[in-house]
Amino acid sequence: MPGDVIGVLAADTRISAVELTGSRARGQATPLSDWDFAVTTPRFDEVRKALPGMVAPLRPVVAQWDRLSRRWCYMLVLPGPAKVDLLFGQPHRPAGPWQVNASALAGIDDHFWDWALWLRSKLAAGRDDLVAAELGRLQEHLLGPMGVRCAPASLTEAVAGYRSARERCERRLGSRVSRSAEDTVSPVLGP
Repeated sequence: MPGDVIGVLAADTRISAVELTGSRARGQATPLSDWDFAVTTPRFDEVRKALPGMVAPLRPVVAQWDRLSRRWCYMLVLPGPAKVDLLFGQPHRPAGPWQVNASALAGIDDHFWDWALWLRSKLAAGRDDLVAAELGRLQEHLLGPMGVRCAPASLTEAVAGYRSARERCERRLGSRVSRSAEDTVSPVLGP
């Protein structure tokens, strides 16, 4: 898998380097740890626009820019599941909480399941402190705007709250999102 990601990106002449980084590069990964790749390009604006098509051969289930990062980061969830973050050095202004409407539901769903997979990897690494803080951010940026009133105390509670809120939003907005991200990620989330 890392060779596939590097191969797809390195094939584009606008990208000068792709390097594995983070816990996997340090040899400290758990089986669910994400795959972080530092991507170097002198033509970031062009690469940013071309990236969705560039990564299509990887058949991502989720592919979207991280709304909350202070640096541009393209997030992928690949079948397996495997979470991949393509990290660029350019600064990025974090977005505010999601605005829930019919056109945003698919992006919200992708963001939730990407975030849930990442949280599960942090639980596996024993990072309970980080998970607790991130559940608060999840409430602020995604669950709260969807109508969930209280921050979840666990990932299991977050998943249950999200599923209920998503169904209410789908009914209210007359729109249904694909369950492909959920079907890919939920088997590894545990009880």
